[in-house]
Amino acid sequence: MKIPPHLQKGDTIAILATARKNIDDNLKPAIDLLHSWGLEVVIGKTIGLDDNQLAGTDAQRAEDFQHQLDNTNIKAIWCVKGGYGTVRIIDLIDFTKFKQNPKWIIGFSDVTVIHSYVNKLNIASIHGAMPITVERATPETIESLRKALFGESLEYNIPFDSVNKLGNAKGEIVGGNLSILYSLMGSNAQIDCKGKILFIEDIDEYLYHIDRMMMSLKRCGCFDNLSGLIVGGMTKMRDNDIPWGKNANQIIEDITKEYSFPIVYNFPAGHFHDNRALIFGKQVSLELTAATSKLTFE
Repeated sequence: MKIPPHLQKGDTIAILATARKNIDDNLKPAIDLLHSWGLEVVIGKTIGLDDNQLAGTDAQRAEDFQHQLDNTNIKAIWCVKGGYGTVRIIDLIDFTKFKQNPKWIIGFSDVTVIHSYVNKLNIASIHGAMPITVERATPETIESLRKALFGESLEYNIPFDSVNKLGNAKGEIVGGNLSILYSLMGSNAQIDCKGKILFIEDIDEYLYHIDRMMMSLKRCGCFDNLSGLIVGGMTKMRDNDIPWGKNANQIIEDITKEYSFPIVYNFPAGHFHDNRALIFGKQVSLELTAATSKLTFE
């Protein structure tokens, strides 16, 4: 696994859009944050473009991403927001130069498309806060992103949760948004779970659809050789008039009950203010005891 060079003061980050448009959102808090870290900022051409829901046409979004990907002066790409649309451009991108000189790609939600794709290229990336979420993010969220980018040690100790499945695991951490991972199955960006620690989160999904997606991961063999599972925020879940009968965590618990790998629930990452950074592609150790839950990046 290639780890992109960690940032140093004076480096430049590009902010761009791969999916939903960014017309009215205030980017000043994110730009001020980067400046406070001693970084320079370049605003991509897709910021402000408007093609219905998307930040410009597929061609425009792909061109902007390609330009920043190939620009050696850009040391990281920070996707402005998620939504939907990244999957429409991923096959338009040439990653040849990126493979030779990798850089950090940062974001979550729909950016899972890129995380999954570059993971298959054996290059690490950062699942973390995006520019439009900076203003509402917790201090822990912001500090974890800074540490991830600048190569400082990263470790999370979170309170014990009675629904956790206790145990220890080591492996490469992969994953992202469950709906996106589900949508990538059968493609060249399908998640590889063998020997890995899988992170999942989601928002605004019907509970029966959580069941459907988890069953699909199970049936494709994702859990057969999984080392561990980290369940982040399952935010704003919906139900039908006739209830499904289980919440999201209970669905996950039921579908994975036959496996022995440890599982931590309610991890602080996902679609809420406390969205801690995760370095996908890095080796981690997961320790779940009756006292605490600990995730350490090696």
